[in-house]
Amino acid sequence: MLSIRIRPLTQRSQLHRIRPDLIHRASFTGDVRKMAQEFKLKDLTTIDLKNGQKLEADVEGIEEGKVLLVKVKDEVHALSPKCTHYGAPLKLGVVTGEGRLTCAWHGACFNVASGDVEDAPALDPLAKFEIIQKNGGVYIKGDKEGITSSRRSLNLKCQAQGQEKVLVIGGGSGTIGAIEGLRGGKYTGHITVISKEGYRPIDRTKLSKALLADVSKVAWRSPDFYKDASIDIFEDEVTKVDFASKKVSVESGKTYDYTKLVLASGGAPKSLPLPGLKLGELKNVFLLRSVPDVQGIVDAVGDNGKKIVVIGSSFIGMEVANALVQKKNDVTVVGMEKQPMDRIMGEKVGKIFRGLIEKSGVKFHMEASVDKATPSKSDPSKVGAVHLKDGTTLEADIVIEGVGVGPATEFLKDSGIPLEKDGSVGVDESFAVPGHKDVFAIGDIATYPYHGPNGNGTPVRIEHWNVAQNQGRSVANSIAKPNAARPKPFIPIFWSALGSQLRYCGHTVGGYDDVILSGEPEKPSWVAFYTKGETVVAVASMMKDPYMAQAAELMRRGKMPSKSDIVKGVDILEVSIPSEIKM
Repeated sequence: MLSIRIRPLTQRSQLHRIRPDLIHRASFTGDVRKMAQEFKLKDLTTIDLKNGQKLEADVEGIEEGKVLLVKVKDEVHALSPKCTHYGAPLKLGVVTGEGRLTCAWHGACFNVASGDVEDAPALDPLAKFEIIQKNGGVYIKGDKEGITSSRRSLNLKCQAQGQEKVLVIGGGSGTIGAIEGLRGGKYTGHITVISKEGYRPIDRTKLSKALLADVSKVAWRSPDFYKDASIDIFEDEVTKVDFASKKVSVESGKTYDYTKLVLASGGAPKSLPLPGLKLGELKNVFLLRSVPDVQGIVDAVGDNGKKIVVIGSSFIGMEVANALVQKKNDVTVVGMEKQPMDRIMGEKVGKIFRGLIEKSGVKFHMEASVDKATPSKSDPSKVGAVHLKDGTTLEADIVIEGVGVGPATEFLKDSGIPLEKDGSVGVDESFAVPGHKDVFAIGDIATYPYHGPNGNGTPVRIEHWNVAQNQGRSVANSIAKPNAARPKPFIPIFWSALGSQLRYCGHTVGGYDDVILSGEPEKPSWVAFYTKGETVVAVASMMKDPYMAQAAELMRRGKMPSKSDIVKGVDILEVSIPSEIKM
């Protein structure tokens, strides 16, 4: 049971509390509760839904007030109508037989019966309302704020106690999944986060997609949220882990004890080891991983109208190019592939992405290799041009390198943990590090057994926001409930802003040998099925919700139609989703 922190009274506050004229008022204000009211649902006289069906209903008397009615297991539930992640309408989502509601945009999952979050990237649960049918109408019981906010505020207030100490290294998506999962799972031990980034956990996806440099606009929670939850976040860099003594040393000279350790140090952005492109050699050459990186780019761009060269045609490069061209800059992308992202997405789909970004004004040099960068003639301290190996010279006021990340595991190299060839940490299905009791690894540094389509337990490392957060939630559950069943399986999901919104689920762990593209790519309104033999291993879409969400749930249950089925025209939205999980 979570305990509430009670702050000691000062002498002045004690005197105020014992004044007789304030005794009644103080006890009343200290116990204020929102009064539930009954609100009529517009134009509904009864609820006629089949299992799995949804209906968004207007709430009378509340401007833009709505609720979502969902029927599962012969019972109708009233919930918030919008996903608590980015506000997607849940009426477009996918409902499963056991009562999971999956958002069509980014894959967040909620328990219909409780409103609780089941899968990332949502953090807050949905509000739940009692349904009353009377006098020829349908009513819900709740408070106005709960209806208009479309969420239930997550109360993780706690006063840490006992000898248990969870230490989390890193401050990204995996970390927020772990720490909120711990407190949400009624863990009352001490929680400490050590992050070198210097700020509380943020929505990192907004850095490349929107170039937001204000921590208050990208942070998931306020500082008081963590303070009230007794979660201590320190800015420092880990230099050493002593697994035998369960101690972590940091750059400032301090050491921290732990009973459970979660390694979530994330990825370190790579820079090209070429003249003029090594970090710090020339000004206005940037990587993109942190808020200071974005601030540097924003400051250099200034009033816009700059010539910007983005090196790398992967997701980060494409997203930042799209964001910068919208601000009236001259943007050129240099990529080694034939089409942007064709290694992951294939040439046909990569060509669609390129077309969308080109319409916005971005120029491309594909199948190109960079030779060097040279200084500006007007200011030799700054970059002035990027030179390609074919002799092309691209003038540049700003250069952004989006050439990938590697696991940030330098501090583990002499620790006794064997690192994989790419520097990552191998883990089991519970994300525990084999041979190291009470140690877990999650996120960009973790190589874990993949059991999605065609996975068969193959070790993979996936750099997706949702994957890291779901892994953090899984580890939190293992720590808070050590006797719980094995971790709940999930399908990797990611999204991107590329002139239109891309949705993607699955993983091409063994590669793919065909891409079946259906729809109208020119709109763009399409679905792409990535196949290996007869198995659909991944699905991507644009403007075709909820195909991705449906595919993820079918994959999770081993019921995704085969390649032959897709070629014959089987519509996956018409395939029923069984309750049994087969991952």
